[in-house]
Amino acid sequence: MQEGKPTDSECPCCRVCDLSATDAEHAEEWEPAGRRPEDEHVHEDHDERHDHGAHVDHSGHEEMFKQRFFVCLVLSLPVLYYSEMLQEWFGYTAITFAGSEFVAPVLGFAVFVYGGIPFLRMGAVEARNREPGMMLLISLAITVAFVYSVAAVTLGIGEPLFWELVTLIVIFLLGHWIEMRSVRRASGALDELAELMPDTAERITESGDVEEVRVDRLAEDDLVLVRPGANVPADGVVEEGESNVNEAMITGESRPVKKEPGHEVIGGTTNRDGSLRVRVTATGEETTLSGIMRLVEEAQQSQSRTQILADRAAGWLFYAAIAVAAVTAVAWTIAVGFGVPVINRVVTVLVIACPHALGLAVPLVVAINTTMAARNGMLIRDRIAMEDARNLDTIVFDKTGTLTKGEQGVVDIATTDGWDEDEVLALMAAAESDSEHMIAEAIREEANERGVSIPGVREFEALEGRGVRATVEVEAAAAPGVDGTGVQDGETIYVGGPNLLRHLDVEPDERLESFATDAGERGQGVVYLLRDGEALGAVALADVIRDESFEAIEALHEMDVEVAMLTGDSEDVARAVSEELRIDTYFAEVLPEDKDKKIIELQEQDKLVAMVGDGVNDAPALTRSDVGIAIGSGTDVAVESADVVLVENDPRDVAHLVRLSRKSYRKMQENLVWAAGYNVFALPLAAGILAPIGILLSPAVGAVLMSASTVIVAINAQLLRRADIDI
Repeated sequence: MQEGKPTDSECPCCRVCDLSATDAEHAEEWEPAGRRPEDEHVHEDHDERHDHGAHVDHSGHEEMFKQRFFVCLVLSLPVLYYSEMLQEWFGYTAITFAGSEFVAPVLGFAVFVYGGIPFLRMGAVEARNREPGMMLLISLAITVAFVYSVAAVTLGIGEPLFWELVTLIVIFLLGHWIEMRSVRRASGALDELAELMPDTAERITESGDVEEVRVDRLAEDDLVLVRPGANVPADGVVEEGESNVNEAMITGESRPVKKEPGHEVIGGTTNRDGSLRVRVTATGEETTLSGIMRLVEEAQQSQSRTQILADRAAGWLFYAAIAVAAVTAVAWTIAVGFGVPVINRVVTVLVIACPHALGLAVPLVVAINTTMAARNGMLIRDRIAMEDARNLDTIVFDKTGTLTKGEQGVVDIATTDGWDEDEVLALMAAAESDSEHMIAEAIREEANERGVSIPGVREFEALEGRGVRATVEVEAAAAPGVDGTGVQDGETIYVGGPNLLRHLDVEPDERLESFATDAGERGQGVVYLLRDGEALGAVALADVIRDESFEAIEALHEMDVEVAMLTGDSEDVARAVSEELRIDTYFAEVLPEDKDKKIIELQEQDKLVAMVGDGVNDAPALTRSDVGIAIGSGTDVAVESADVVLVENDPRDVAHLVRLSRKSYRKMQENLVWAAGYNVFALPLAAGILAPIGILLSPAVGAVLMSASTVIVAINAQLLRRADIDI
């Protein structure tokens, strides 16, 4: 690595300033003001647990610039008061005393040293790295003004520029203070996530006693008590108790999630109203929260194409400013001779050309984008992929577990005359009550959701490859209408598919036959209820489509994005799901190892393609696609094959991702247009192109304009927080 080159441990605000966070030589400049040695023990444990690389304290930057701004502001007031030019402008005479002529030089020197040192040091880093930028321009501007002013006082070559010098430094400090404040707020996702994990936990000992321990002392298989209102100290499984848990900061789910024995809980989430006993399954760096923090940090440190272009433009602007300053100096010296006007023009050019707004235009948007994504359950691992999401032509979804629930469910019911759906469902659920087959689970779940009363059964028997048989106990718990349909206590019922019909030689009536034919065309399985050689009803089962899938695909179509589906299921199943969801293209009977080939087919049609899958079975396709999106991987965030990880298994988040990408890119463009356009107009004015008509910009006015452009860019970036990405 090239010496002095910024590393990946560099924070966004340091990269704006081109100051390496690992530059130990100047580390003392960036210590948070007011932090006392005796405070260290208070933060030691928290910092140790949440230290992810060389993460520079943004609040330290902000505090340093704030402190220097106010000190320099106070010191600059006497300089301004004793300035001869300001006395002439405002028509007053300053109070004089012995030595009053040294007020401006002495305080100007103090402001230059105390307020200018941060810029001089950062400018030195840029020069040492051979990456000239805004800090080197600021350093040149204030150094030229200071050296000329000292020469003017000691050699009598002209009027000193001390009031312009102190004004420049004060305005620069103010601009950087505001900037650091914006950056800290924008990139606060890591701090917010770190604060979710409590410092201590209540561990339950083998004897049943509760002891308070530091979270980093917890080990896998420990049992902890989580009281109402407390944060869960580590990932685990609920062993006892019921409660609602707020997972909003982790998954983006705004509603509390009910937890009961056997349910997983995530460290850092907040217990609401009940007491839980949780068996720890992961601690420290292995927790979901730590994994999310790593991904957020990676996203904040990675660069997008737009950022790379902005950085290059900032470098080019440095050379352009030096060239314009040189031409300005020569032209004004020829026109009026060397003196204060020439120095004023050169300093103004150097100040006004500082590419601060240009350097800040993208990082602030990136930081806010990453924070918004994390808060909505979207973890960005690759900034370029996030930027590419705005241009996606086609998004390919894996069917099972992504667009569908990945489990069988009852999607339709048909009955013969004299029976209603709830009656058929009640008897089928009763017959399947002892079965562990996924079809039996689907039927029982549908019956429970409908709230039907399920009769008891006895003499349950599984008929291998055909279905089940059971004897009804009507008196134990009669289903609605069972007595009225002629089913008596002790009668035998059967539940099974077409093989059972053939085995018992039963022919369903025309209504059930048509129902089965239609279901088959949709790729759905059919299960019948039989009694005494007669089919009483049937249910169609299929992999249930998520309700969210309809909204997601409709939203993507509204954004002119084509939707495709990959599945290993049959052509009938794929076509049925595709037609129901109005998917543009589907690929059926695709083996896992061939999924990436379908991605290549689409890419060969000059399409920018995203793949949405579970991050494991779809790894080759995720890697092959232009944007790989792992969905439903909230408890396994280290999905190496994905560019974006969606914590919740909600396909609507894919549409949210595209919207956020588009809105973020629009903000980047707005900021870059403003930053570049400002320099196009400001540089000629600084050089004095309008001097013939009496319009000249002083260095102080140039500093105000430069700082104003930076503040405008920062405010515009903050407006991204108000963007609505919901569908």
